[in-house]
Amino acid sequence: MLDKFLKVGLLASLLVLVLWVAPSFAADAPTLQSVSDAVKNAQVSADTAYMLICSALVLFMTPGLAFFYGGFVAKRNILNTLMMSFLLMGIVGVAWVLWGYSLAFDPGNPFIGSFDWFGLNKVGLETSGYLKAMPELSDPAAAALDSYAATIPHQVFMIYQAMFAIITPALISGAIVERTSFTAYSLFVVLWSTFIYSPMAHMVWAKGGFFGLVGGLGALDFAGGTVVHIASGVSALTAAMFLGPRKSYPDRVAAPHNVPFILLGAGILWFGWFGFNAGSALSAAPGTSGALATSVATTAFVATNTSAAAGMVIWLILEKVLRGKPTAVGAASGAVAGLVGITPGAGFVTPTAAILMGLITATCCFFAISLKQKLRIDDSLDTFPVHGVGGTVGAVLTGIFATTAVNAAGKNGLLAGNPQQVGIQLAAIGVTYVVSIVGTLAILWLLKLIGVPLRPTENQEQQGMDIQEHGEEGYGEEFGGGLVTAGEQAGE
Repeated sequence: MLDKFLKVGLLASLLVLVLWVAPSFAADAPTLQSVSDAVKNAQVSADTAYMLICSALVLFMTPGLAFFYGGFVAKRNILNTLMMSFLLMGIVGVAWVLWGYSLAFDPGNPFIGSFDWFGLNKVGLETSGYLKAMPELSDPAAAALDSYAATIPHQVFMIYQAMFAIITPALISGAIVERTSFTAYSLFVVLWSTFIYSPMAHMVWAKGGFFGLVGGLGALDFAGGTVVHIASGVSALTAAMFLGPRKSYPDRVAAPHNVPFILLGAGILWFGWFGFNAGSALSAAPGTSGALATSVATTAFVATNTSAAAGMVIWLILEKVLRGKPTAVGAASGAVAGLVGITPGAGFVTPTAAILMGLITATCCFFAISLKQKLRIDDSLDTFPVHGVGGTVGAVLTGIFATTAVNAAGKNGLLAGNPQQVGIQLAAIGVTYVVSIVGTLAILWLLKLIGVPLRPTENQEQQGMDIQEHGEEGYGEEFGGGLVTAGEQAGE
């Protein structure tokens, strides 16, 4: 009997213990909702870190561009050339926060945003809910879209786009270096970023933008073929022709004064371009395309490197075959051409297509430079032949090689059974040319009308922009005790 009582007592004690402890375990046990929230928070943290790194990489491209351009010019103009890129980190860095971002990405209308986000009003750390519903859009999914990127804060998206806005007008400087008033250039880039860049970014990338994938005609521009490269390249050519050639052009133009700077700048650009293109996926996480797991960021990263490599190789081959020697400047130029060409299609094409895009784009840019020289157009550092032509060729090739097997959020191109995409790409290219030409001419005429000197005198130009515009020199060896005369500068 005693054994039975002991067994019953032990069982009863265990039962009481279970009833007492179990609720606390249940309270601490993870629910499906808590697990889901944890996963979401982890994704937001990871993507936020990824996009902040990509933002820094894109900003790093601007000093890279400065050194790339700076190596090409005469020593007496090195600081002015560097400043024409560095300046943008200040001017656009402020203007983008005040009004540029709102005009570019607030839904507004199909062609321009509003001032609803002026000064980053309503632009906070939210990851969703900041885009208004637009029932007028024919695509219900696009109409209901409430954020540009669901796993990063709104301000992270804003600052990433700021880096694009900074480097784009800096590209224009390459066509007009060594002969442009720094004051006029400063005013020009403020107006250009406001009235050309912001509308173009809105039409291509904003919700409801005229050419966009989200509620627009569906032009494919993953990271800036039209918005960045065509717009800047065409504006650069327009500005160069409006200002006229350098006084030393074409007979007394100095050779590049620092080729290592050119290679350094090209290397920095290549490095930063991974943030430019892979970052445009807006997430490091894999998505799905049909039954396959995909990572658009990885696709864009691989395509970027592959196209740059192909561009460099074909440029060196062309130089060897046609000119006898492959050059360091050619290697840098070919790599940049390949990077420009892949930009609109980086997240939409296969690695094999990226090779072809790099080869074709660099070849077109190579011969475009030769044509520019024959036409005697003083686009000082070949901005249009590389960025204008390269962006145009890349945008067309994107319409040929794009496939939804790579990115389900994109569209098929010609080779995937959608020839209409080429027509849409051509329409976007055409509008970009018109906006860039007309807008650039209007800005330059306005500056001239209000009495802003667009370029220095001939004597000042020959003495050098560093001393004339900044009162300093890059190497401390040309002027020594002060200014030199035009005759002395020319070696007379």
